[in-house]
Amino acid sequence: MVDMFDVLRAHLEKHVELTDAEFDVVKRHFSFRHYKKHQFLIQEGEPVKYSYFILSGLLKLVHYDEKGKNNIVSFAMEDWWESDFQAYLTGAKATLSLECIEDTKVLRISLADYRNLCASLQKIQSFFLEKAHFGNIAAQKRILSLLTSNAKERHDQLLKQYPSLFQRVPKSLLASYLGVSRETLSRFSD
Repeated sequence: MVDMFDVLRAHLEKHVELTDAEFDVVKRHFSFRHYKKHQFLIQEGEPVKYSYFILSGLLKLVHYDEKGKNNIVSFAMEDWWESDFQAYLTGAKATLSLECIEDTKVLRISLADYRNLCASLQKIQSFFLEKAHFGNIAAQKRILSLLTSNAKERHDQLLKQYPSLFQRVPKSLLASYLGVSRETLSRFSD
């Protein structure tokens, strides 16, 4: 059985090399949690205490509008990081909710631990900076896709980039993410 911290170390070492002593420092800043399907890690309007590294499972980051409609901002699966980063980094209340689509296991890090870890290890600060850059690029691509692509093109792009989502995510959630009705999504899949 693979240890949860081995998964984190393999993820970090895709970007930075760590000695055993350095990784021991990293481990001290994280805690493990298991969440059940439909359980919230973050709820809109509440403080955001943690950023999450997903070991197993699937999450959705969602904004509920005043009519109760959910607008899915992103999905997060194994080997991804997720949080309401605006609230996490600024101390503001959450504007998004983070909910489990599947039972999910995570390693979480508080903002104080994140800052302490980055101050302690330059390599980890570089890792998180690189992840932030790639996150910004992904967000920019998503915005441009919403502005310039039709629904079918967005569907095909998502299918090409993340085919496993189509096996794991209910069609109603995929439709919400793509900004289409469930019926329209079904037509794309035919």
